[in-house]
Amino acid sequence: MSPEPSSGAGAAPRPATPPSGVGGPVLHVRGRVLLGDEQETDELWVVDGRVSLTPPRDRTPVDVVTLEGWALPGLVDLHCHIGLGPQGPVGRDTAEEQARTDRDAGTLLVRDAGSPSDTRWVDERHDLPRVLRAGRHLARPKRYLRWYGRELDAVEDLPAAVAQEAARGDGWVKVVADWIDRDLGEDADLTPLWPDPVLAEAVRVAHAAGARVTAHTFATEALPGLLAAGVDCLEHGTGLTASMIDEVARRGIPVVPTLVQVANFAGFAEQAGDRFPRYAARMRRMHARRYEHVRDLYDAGVRLLLGSDAGGTIAHGRLPDEAAEMALAGVPAADVVAAASWRAREFLGVPGLEEGAPADLVLYPTDPRRDVRVLAAPTAVVLRGRVVA
Repeated sequence: MSPEPSSGAGAAPRPATPPSGVGGPVLHVRGRVLLGDEQETDELWVVDGRVSLTPPRDRTPVDVVTLEGWALPGLVDLHCHIGLGPQGPVGRDTAEEQARTDRDAGTLLVRDAGSPSDTRWVDERHDLPRVLRAGRHLARPKRYLRWYGRELDAVEDLPAAVAQEAARGDGWVKVVADWIDRDLGEDADLTPLWPDPVLAEAVRVAHAAGARVTAHTFATEALPGLLAAGVDCLEHGTGLTASMIDEVARRGIPVVPTLVQVANFAGFAEQAGDRFPRYAARMRRMHARRYEHVRDLYDAGVRLLLGSDAGGTIAHGRLPDEAAEMALAGVPAADVVAAASWRAREFLGVPGLEEGAPADLVLYPTDPRRDVRVLAAPTAVVLRGRVVA
């Protein structure tokens, strides 16, 4: 029996419940405020940390701070790893610096796509981005980056591990679906980590727990099992074929292309050298057509979302770079901005700039829908109603 589309099948996200406004001065944001697709207004106010589309009646002009420019809901990084460094988990001071760097670049909501660190303390910090966690990456020994994930000795342990990570996370679980199998020697290449029946049961368990599943996948070979299992989101997705792309578009499964990360594929191939020639050749092919691939996804109507893959070896604060890469791939600037902001919030179940919502917004000097490079130069960052950058 065919699985239900990703948006159904018990996979509804847990509604995010942001903390209440934390006060601060009244802000008057004026210029152009982008609320959503085909939704704009000339101004809004921030009162007690929350959005108001009408002016407050009990405040005098001297009580109001005015911000001018092009405003949009805070950016969303769908693939970010706060608390992760090149050698695995990092200390709290480093994790805080990572979060601040993302915030200052305009990223005010993060879906943490797997981290070995406990970052629950971030929830108590009103000056740091909101974080929706996916627990730890679920992988197998020697089949993912060392020190990053939770390695399962037996493949049949995946469903139970998914249940545990679903309980620890915020409505998401991250599964590593493929990685190089070095035990194959010269024939080493990207291969799936999990048998299809085990993967299907793991996704079923996640959905029963009210969580959604996103999957790391570079290779084509892992994708039939993921799609059959009813996966809810694909990270990287570089192995999607034309027929798979059509299926993903039809079912509304989002893809997070992580072009900043895919730019490293040529370097991965170089590191593999003559030792793993099949793997190296594949990585070079995927690198060479990375922009064409993303354009194919867009043209087919696939829901594209932005993720920097910050953490590990990629610096934080690079979501604007990911936006620029998406534009280079041929995705129209207006769609890149929407995907980085209100569309991503809608997907995650977190409000944007609507009446009574927490005031998380970023201002820019010009319209980023005309040139996404503007996203790299915010003039003000407002988080929970306070100007933080």
